[in-house]
Amino acid sequence: MERKVAREFRHKVELLIDNEAEKDYLYDVLRMYHQSMVLPVLVGDLKLVINEPSRLPIFDAIRPLIPLKHQVEYDQLTPKRSRRLKEVRLDRTHPEGLGLSVRGGLEFNCGLFISQIVKDGQAGNVGLQVGDEIVRINGYSISSCIHEEVINLIRTKKTVSLKVRHVGMIPVKSSPGDPLKWQFVDQYVSESGDRKNSTAGLASIGGKEIKEKKVFLSLAGTKGMGCSISSGPNQKPGIFISNVKPGSLSVEVGLQVGDQIVEVNGIEFSNLDHKEAVKVLKSSRSLTITVLTGAGRELFMSDEERMAEESRRELDRQELMHQKKMAMETNKLLKEQQEKERARKMEIAQKTAEEEDRYRKEMEMIQAAEQKHNRDWEEDWGPREQAARKSPSPVPADMIPPPPKHKSSDDEQTGLHHEYAEDEEEHGGESDSEKEKQGFQKYVEDFDPYSTFTPDQIARRDVRLLRIKKEGPLDLALEGGIDSPLGKIVVSAIYDGGSADKHGGVVKGDEVLAVDGEILTEATLQEAQSILTRAWNSGGDWIDLAIAVSPPKDYEDDVTFF
Repeated sequence: MERKVAREFRHKVELLIDNEAEKDYLYDVLRMYHQSMVLPVLVGDLKLVINEPSRLPIFDAIRPLIPLKHQVEYDQLTPKRSRRLKEVRLDRTHPEGLGLSVRGGLEFNCGLFISQIVKDGQAGNVGLQVGDEIVRINGYSISSCIHEEVINLIRTKKTVSLKVRHVGMIPVKSSPGDPLKWQFVDQYVSESGDRKNSTAGLASIGGKEIKEKKVFLSLAGTKGMGCSISSGPNQKPGIFISNVKPGSLSVEVGLQVGDQIVEVNGIEFSNLDHKEAVKVLKSSRSLTITVLTGAGRELFMSDEERMAEESRRELDRQELMHQKKMAMETNKLLKEQQEKERARKMEIAQKTAEEEDRYRKEMEMIQAAEQKHNRDWEEDWGPREQAARKSPSPVPADMIPPPPKHKSSDDEQTGLHHEYAEDEEEHGGESDSEKEKQGFQKYVEDFDPYSTFTPDQIARRDVRLLRIKKEGPLDLALEGGIDSPLGKIVVSAIYDGGSADKHGGVVKGDEVLAVDGEILTEATLQEAQSILTRAWNSGGDWIDLAIAVSPPKDYEDDVTFF
């Protein structure tokens, strides 16, 4: 179960995170947590890597790796992402507005997110939260809408229907030139501070606010509203406030030059001309007026104000072009990085396939060589089962048979290394044809002693590897040992008719360095005899003895007994 959870977690990480450094950081953070068990530190470190909405599923994949006693706290510290959509309805004509601010849009390469909620406002009362993503407005998907189009869509009806889902993150920009980043709701600080009017309407990142406002005027006992109205040009139709007298009733209720009158006492002003609008405003002494604040401010600017506004717009346009250029360069870099990562993975896969192919070919060569060896052996000695039935039971190496045949020291002397083939016959005393006839190999020709022993263990001695056929008893006796005056294992006797005698490659006085690859340089006599007996009685048709050839003088002269 634990392996399955870990495997699913690694799969999720590989799927959602491309950067190898971020992957390594994530694994290091989890290892440090399992050492310290400090959960708030873990969650804080995780948020540095899980830094965009697409990576939020990693929080769910990590949860099974958290001990049960910490999982409740883990749920409290991590964002509660919701896949279900929630629908709410807001009254656009409410005196306090919608009670929320949003940021984002297609021009910022992200969705539309709620960035502020007015306390005790409409949005807060229906359960909307900072970090909610608005998916639909009045039944229409806004995934392909810029910020201004969203605002226009909200204005189409008096009752606004929103479908949202909670993400727990908000898109932010430290400065206009920076790429889009994301912050968790608990880390986000609104750029608009506590300004009251910034949270009542809708504002994009760095955009201009247009707030719908409703005012009430009672003209009883007054000289009038104290303002003038004008019709807008063809490119911007509507009725706008063109002048406001200081100290008038219009100033008291907050009307300003450039406000667009949308509705008066329930009558829409969008299709009225100037005369009809004046008639409606003078038809009653009690007026309920709905305006869009500052919607036509540029129509009534002075030349200096207009030039300043045009300069600001040009700067904004250049900034948008710069952001677009940066976004294109960023996308290019990301694509190049992804292409390099794909090429790296393909190279690794290719090398892996080549290595597997090389390994397969080597195994086929080894199997072919082994089959050839078996065929050659059976051609010389017959089937292995028949040879095993004819072979007598092996006798332990340390059993003492009839009196030994001591070979002369002249027969013990051999060449310095296995390359000197002419010395082989002198050491064994038998011809090559006789050896082949008996089936013995005098020594392994390609044996490299330095592959098994250290230079100190070899110490300029003639070290050979003998391969003795298991046919009858070995009939070889040992003496010495690491704890004896000799300090090594040496051959003390070779008995007539035994396998060691038939082989002819070992003589009295030779030091036994290893048996079937098991080193004896640090072994006692009892350990060496046990290893030799076990190797002789084990399966197989051969036994390998690594020996150091004795010097060309009497063996007894080299040993002093106490």
